[in-house]
This record gives sequence, structure tokens and C-alpha cells, in this order.
Amino acid sequence: MFATYVVVTVLTAVLNGSAAVANLIGHDYPKSQADKMGIPHSWMPLLGTAMGAGALGLVAGFAVPPLGVIAAVGLVLYFLGALWVHLRVGDHQLGAWVVFFCLPVAALFTNLAYHGTW
Repeated sequence: MFATYVVVTVLTAVLNGSAAVANLIGHDYPKSQADKMGIPHSWMPLLGTAMGAGALGLVAGFAVPPLGVIAAVGLVLYFLGALWVHLRVGDHQLGAWVVFFCLPVAALFTNLAYHGTW
């Protein structure tokens, strides 16, 4: 169980951390997605910071398990909000969203299962 917990958590942290960096440096892909969703570019640093905090929180959860749980819950809520934004504008291309949503869900469940709070 420990290996699953580590792999899922690290994968989730790396994926969200790289997405956070893309938002923070103003990469073209997040900008094009923001334009498609009707989100102002001024929100990009805030969204990147939220994803980055989630990624760091997942890693910190190895030392302090409740931080990992809080970070995973935060990322799940973040991506539920992203789903709402996608559906609001009629965008049903949700392949990337599914990956970004399912990984924090898996990180949450593996954290809770490994630490016996499940």
C-alpha cells in the first residue's frame, strides 16, 4: 500500500506542479484555455498558485499526513470548479480534466487508506 500511496501522490504533485508553473510563467496553453473559458488572464497567477500549493501540500503530506489530505481535498474542489467552468461555456472536451481530477481523488483515497483513517 505504501508504494501505491507514494506513486499516486508524487504523480499528482508533479502533474499539478507542472501545470502551476505553466500558469505562473504565462505559457500559451493555459492562456488559450483561459480565453476559451472566458477567464481573465489576471487570474492565471492565482490559479497557478492554488495548484502549486496543492502540489506542495501533497508532498508535505509525507511528513504531516493531514496536510496531504487537505491538499488533495483542495485540488479535488479546484477541479470540480474547473468542471463547472468547462460546462458553463459548453466545452465537453474533458479528457485532460478527467486526469487532473482523478489523480487528486486517488491521492486522497490512498492517503486515507495508508494512514488508516479510511
